[in-house]
Amino acid sequence: MIKVLFFARLREQLSTDSMQVPASENMTTEDIRQQLAKTDDLWAKVMAADSLLVAVNQQITDWSHKINKGDEVAFFPPVTGG
Repeated sequence: MIKVLFFARLREQLSTDSMQVPASENMTTEDIRQQLAKTDDLWAKVMAADSLLVAVNQQITDWSHKINKGDEVAFFPPVTGG
C-alpha cells in the first residue's frame, strides 16, 4: 500500500487528509493522480489542476517519479508566503 496525503486547500476540497492506495509495479506519481481523478467529478477537477504539486517521502518530485510499496505520496497546492 501507498499512503497518500493531501494538504492545504486540497484537504478541504476533498474532505480528507489521507488515504491508502494499492501499490502496483512500475507505478508513478502520475498513475496515482490519474487513479484518484477517476473517483468522481470533484476529484477529477482537483487532480487536473496545472498548479498541483507532488512529493514522495517528503521530497518534491515530478509526475514520472516511480513509486515503491510503502512510499508516502503528498499532493499540495503551490505555497505562497508574505
